[in-house]
Amino acid sequence: MFYHTKKLQYFKPPEKPDAVYAMKIQELIGGTFGEMTVMMQYLFQGWNCRGPAKYRDMLLDVGTEEIGHVEMLATMIAHLLDKAPVTVQEEGARDAVVGAVMGGTNPRDVIMNAAMNPQHAIVSGLGATPSDSVGYPWNGRFIVASGNLLADFRSNLHAESQGRLQAVRLYEMSNDPGVKDTLSFMIARDTMHQNLWLATIEDLESSGLETTPVPSSFPLELEKREFAYQFWNHSEGTESSEGRWAKGKSIDGKGEFQYVANPQPLGPEPQPPQPDPKLHGTPKTQTTQGNGASGGSAVDRTVIRS
Repeated sequence: MFYHTKKLQYFKPPEKPDAVYAMKIQELIGGTFGEMTVMMQYLFQGWNCRGPAKYRDMLLDVGTEEIGHVEMLATMIAHLLDKAPVTVQEEGARDAVVGAVMGGTNPRDVIMNAAMNPQHAIVSGLGATPSDSVGYPWNGRFIVASGNLLADFRSNLHAESQGRLQAVRLYEMSNDPGVKDTLSFMIARDTMHQNLWLATIEDLESSGLETTPVPSSFPLELEKREFAYQFWNHSEGTESSEGRWAKGKSIDGKGEFQYVANPQPLGPEPQPPQPDPKLHGTPKTQTTQGNGASGGSAVDRTVIRS
């Protein structure tokens, strides 16, 4: 059961409307690494969790927190769009367009950079939408919920790292004290969540339920172990040999890193099978004359061969 409290987790309203910035901040709602993604990712991981109860409880705690983050950002966008019709943005861009023409810049680029998202007016009535900063709708394929907790926790760390990076970039793009104050709270929560997922990875691995490599339940003897810890140098130069990944004990403690400076192909040259006549692909050699006059139809040829 979900229970909604009417007060926001945290919020300071912007001091003035800014429809262009509202378009940008949509990335934190419906972008690939936005709050909708981590919200749904953590909730589905929690609902699908068959491991220890502490992990399920933690995942649902954080996923529910992220619902509140979506609400905070949607509220921020509503304030940014308030009293900010398209005409205001057009007037603000006018001088910049003249400067672009005089300076040789494409005026269209200036206009697009200074314009609000028209869907904020047409579709949502000056409200937030479940989409990113260029209007691309949020997609459920953004989320990862595999059922393997170590794989999922690593994906969560990735998502929080990218999400905090984008929030910091948006913080730097704003001069509005209210916007920066609200974002500073969200950035702090991203700091906690990065540390959270590092802690869960450590906790899970120390329990022995999952270890590196994922999935640890797959028998190592079934993989070709001689290649398991080789770093293959696939470019000019050998600078990559200087990294931790090129020598010494492997991170999982189950092998030794080896640097292969000049890797050689281990397989044969591919010989693709010839196309099925019914699919009319181009074969390696000619099988019919002219426009297929000889040899009959694809169906006939199939019948003859059978």
